[in-house]
Amino acid sequence: MAAESVLGTSLGVFVGVTVGLMGFAAWMTGQALGRTWKPAWHAVVYGLLLGLGDRFLTYALFGGALSSPLGYLVDTLVLIAVALVSHRAAQAAKMVSQYPWLYQRAGPFGWRAVGDDRG
Repeated sequence: MAAESVLGTSLGVFVGVTVGLMGFAAWMTGQALGRTWKPAWHAVVYGLLLGLGDRFLTYALFGGALSSPLGYLVDTLVLIAVALVSHRAAQAAKMVSQYPWLYQRAGPFGWRAVGDDRG
């Protein structure tokens, strides 16, 4: 009951539509932006738009609340977080693959100078 009042829909619909379907779209958006060297704030803008699409799909397919400001905020924050994580992972992979003589992988989201043994 409490989750429905916050999300504007059931928890199952939130997981299926927001995390599953639109989360995949946010992941691919972040990947595309990271691979083309776009700044991270672009992922935030696209996340806001994906949040609108998510609200509409939730409303049109499952009868969720279309004008739920709190639901939109939660959905959009999840999608922006997914897009930003994906953007950073894509940029880390791009730095290492494009400049292998300068950088080596330092985890899934980072890189370090070749020969730098710290970290």
